[in-house]
Amino acid sequence: MKNQALNRRRFMQQATVATMGAAFIPQIVSAANPSFAKTEGLKKGSVILFQGDSITDAGRRKESYFANQADGMGFGYVLQTAGRLMGQNPQGEFRIYNRGISGNKVYQLAARWEEDCLQIGPDVLSLLIGVNDYWHTLTGGYKGTVEVYESDLRKLLDRTLAGNPGLKLILAEPFAVKGGTAIDERWEDFQAYREASRKIATDYKAVFIPLHSLFEKALEKAPASFWCPDGVHPSMAGGYLMAEAWMEAFGKLG
Repeated sequence: MKNQALNRRRFMQQATVATMGAAFIPQIVSAANPSFAKTEGLKKGSVILFQGDSITDAGRRKESYFANQADGMGFGYVLQTAGRLMGQNPQGEFRIYNRGISGNKVYQLAARWEEDCLQIGPDVLSLLIGVNDYWHTLTGGYKGTVEVYESDLRKLLDRTLAGNPGLKLILAEPFAVKGGTAIDERWEDFQAYREASRKIATDYKAVFIPLHSLFEKALEKAPASFWCPDGVHPSMAGGYLMAEAWMEAFGKLG
């Protein structure tokens, strides 16, 4: 009984922190997208594709590649977001896919883009990429630069939009949460990658999710160990914040 009471108190404390954290999400997302009006909704049966690296992959079962398969969504923000999308839009008949792959940089997305994006034919493309384009210069011997990251990402979006000019884009900001075990003073240079992603979102009229700002604000409520222990890969609570921010961004698709 004592352990049950202790666990219940911990659960309630964590739930309270998450609720407090979610309160600031609409303001942060709206401030990042001042020119976007609220969408009236997507067509029935729209295809929604999540793309990116390990944060999006989140241990998904690669064999479960059909739409709306729970084990194909992974255990991160995509699963939480997909549940919200389907539960809040039961008449939408959305077809949702996750094609994130752990470790990917932009050029690796490009190498698999035909099969993992273009053939799927998304109506909405959600893209979170960039942390490995910097992190692997510190740990993996990768020689890329922020200029390479920006150029590669622009080429990828140009290629995508050329065959699908009506595509709706959600571009999430790559982030590095201060206090995470993998984050040190060398990550100050990562700011340039975040700025590049924001600039690209503006140029391509994508709805932008300022995830770095989101996590910085969340640190006022709880430490990095609660939201994103290594500073790169969110906890379940961090995935909750990301899913809430994604849904707020989804409501701003033009």
